[in-house]
Amino acid sequence: MILGVNIDHVATLRQARLGDEPDPVMAATLAVLGGADGITLHLREDRRHVNDRDLRILREVVRVELNLEMAATDEIIAIAIDTGPDMVTIVPEKRRELTTEGGLDLKSNLNNLKESVKKLKDNQIPVSLFINPDVTDVDRAKETGADMVEIHTGPYASARGEEREAEAGKVEDAIKRALSNGLAANAGHGLDYFNVKPVASIDGLRGLYIGHSIVSRAVLVGFEKAVRHMRELIDRAG
Repeated sequence: MILGVNIDHVATLRQARLGDEPDPVMAATLAVLGGADGITLHLREDRRHVNDRDLRILREVVRVELNLEMAATDEIIAIAIDTGPDMVTIVPEKRRELTTEGGLDLKSNLNNLKESVKKLKDNQIPVSLFINPDVTDVDRAKETGADMVEIHTGPYASARGEEREAEAGKVEDAIKRALSNGLAANAGHGLDYFNVKPVASIDGLRGLYIGHSIVSRAVLVGFEKAVRHMRELIDRAG
């Protein structure tokens, strides 16, 4: 199973002083040494953390899967086509959100997403859509022509007790529906060292995309070790 490490929060820490450290590019190389199969970064329209320089250099130095999270806007699509990441994940984007708050609104944006997916795939870039754990959304994602989906695990991560079990069931059902529709299935958002195992054990899951919890642990134990801890948990769950 792929472990994609999101390095956005390294860039967020850099932005606290508007300086040049810590460098997310250096964090990415350490993540790979720790066992990451991929590096994820979100190039936002407002460039609040990751910037164009980060993407450009990461494309040159990363030899594992480079996953660009992005809004479906003309500017960012053009950058993706020019840079050529190994895949893109289209996500909803709001200027004032602290982090991505939910999956794409596929019902309202279906036609726009179809056009965006086509532009990217015409340039040989595989496309994933970040969606809520809902089988109807999985079916709509299939309509867009996307290659895969990333199931939003935020509701699962924030729930407790029986509610968490119910949310885990929704994630699993969405993954099963994706596979039955011929879509590869990923998952991510809010996953940490204490809640990752139940998701990692779901059959057919292609990859997990995790950022904040790894960066948080890395502040205390180092980036390579933090990634290795997560890698071990995922491998044991498989």
